[in-house]
Amino acid sequence: MKGLYAAALHRVGERDNFQQLKGVQGLISKEKTPEPLEKGILRAKHDVFVFKDGTIRYDLSDVPLTHFIPREIGLSVQKAKALGYERDVDGEPLASPEQVVELRVQDIVLSHDCAGYLLKVCAFLDDLLEKLYGLPRYYNASNEEDLIGQLVIGLAPHTSAGVLGRILGFTGASAGYAHPFFHAAKRRNCDGDEDCVMVLLDGLINFSRSYLPDRRGGRMDAPLVLTMRIDPKEIDKESHNIDVMARYPREFYLATLEMKTPKDVEKAMDLVSKRLGKPEQYEGFKFTLGTRDIAAGPANSAYKTLGTMEDKLNAQLELARRLRAVDERDVAERVINSHFLPDLIGNLRAFSTQQMRCVMCGARFRRPPLTGTCPKCGGGRVILTVHEGAVTKYMDVSLAIAKKYGVQKYTVQRLELLDLSIKSLFESDKSKQTGLSDFM
Repeated sequence: MKGLYAAALHRVGERDNFQQLKGVQGLISKEKTPEPLEKGILRAKHDVFVFKDGTIRYDLSDVPLTHFIPREIGLSVQKAKALGYERDVDGEPLASPEQVVELRVQDIVLSHDCAGYLLKVCAFLDDLLEKLYGLPRYYNASNEEDLIGQLVIGLAPHTSAGVLGRILGFTGASAGYAHPFFHAAKRRNCDGDEDCVMVLLDGLINFSRSYLPDRRGGRMDAPLVLTMRIDPKEIDKESHNIDVMARYPREFYLATLEMKTPKDVEKAMDLVSKRLGKPEQYEGFKFTLGTRDIAAGPANSAYKTLGTMEDKLNAQLELARRLRAVDERDVAERVINSHFLPDLIGNLRAFSTQQMRCVMCGARFRRPPLTGTCPKCGGGRVILTVHEGAVTKYMDVSLAIAKKYGVQKYTVQRLELLDLSIKSLFESDKSKQTGLSDFM
C-alpha cells in the first residue's frame, strides 16, 4: 500500500504533507471497484469531502424564491444582463441594481459559506483535470463572482434524480434560494427540507454507479439521471397552487370572513395551474408584498442551532402554541404519528432482528457465539450492532408530549403499549428494585 500511495503522489506531483491518512475496512459496491487513489490525494489537498457515489456535496435548507433584487444577491447589472436578465418585473430595461427582477426557474441563489466550499471544489476539479487526466483547467475560479453563471446539480435525499441549475448569486443566509418549480422538481415541497448542490463537472467526472452500495436503498441519494429542463406539467401539483397576482380580488377577502375553502375562490385567483402549457407558465409572475432583503431574517434555521431533537420539538410546539392559526394538539399528534412512532417501531424491530459484529475482523453473526469471541479471527469481541439507546431514545419525550398536549387516547395507548414492549425487552423482572411501599 505504501508503494501505491507513493506512486499516486508522484503521478499528480504532490508531496505527502498530510498529517493523517484514513482508509475504509472494505468496499461495499457489487464489483468492489475503487476509485483512483490520486482523487483522494487531491481532495485532501483542497480539504473537500467525498460522498459514497464519488461526488462532493454541500447541504442547504430549501427556501422558495420567485423574484430578487440584483443588489441583495451580489449581482451587477452588467452580469445580470449577460445571464439573460434584460428587463425588470414591470418590463422596464434593467439599469439599476435596485430593480425587482423575476427569477428564472433553474437559477439558484446560494449562501456565502457554500460559495467558499464550491471554490475549493472547483480548485480540486481543475487539479484533477490537469494532473490526472492531462486536460486544461476549466474553472480557474478565485472568488464568488467567478462562480456566477456556473452549472450545478440539485439533489434531494432519498431520490435518484438530479436537477440542473445555474448559480445566480449569493446571500448571507444559510439557505438555497430557488424557484418553487426547482424545489418541486427535486421532489420537495419547500417546507424547510435540506437538499444538496454539487458542481456539474464533479457529477459528470466523478460519479459512478460502480461505487454505490450493493444493498437495498444503495441507489438512493445519487444522481442516476439528470433533469435538464423543468416542465411545470411534470412536477408536483403542489407547485401549481401558487398564486401569481399583484393584488388579490375583493372576493378573496369576503371569502375569508365566511371561512370558505380555497376551492371556493379558485376561479377568482390567477394560479400557476391555469397557465400550464402556455409561455406564461414560466414568466409574468407577480407578488403582493416585497422585501428589502431576502436574507433579512435569521441567517440559520433553528433546526441547525438547536441541539437535541427534544429541543427542536419543544421549539416547534411552542411556536404552534403562540400562533392562533395553528392547533398545537394537532401538531403534536402529527409529529408523534409521522415521526416518533414509526421510528420507535422500526428500531425495536431492528434490535430484535439484528446481527452481531466482531470488533476486530468485522465478521457478522446471526446469533452470538457461545464462546463469546469471534470464531473467524479467533479472539475478537462480538458486540451488538443495534443498542438499547437507539430503541428508547424518543420514548420518554413522546409520552411527555402526548400527555402535555392532550393528543388522542388512541395515540397515547399506542405509545404506552410500545413502552411496555420496550421495558419487557430491556428490564428484568427478577432483578427489579422494589421497596416496602410496593407491597402495601
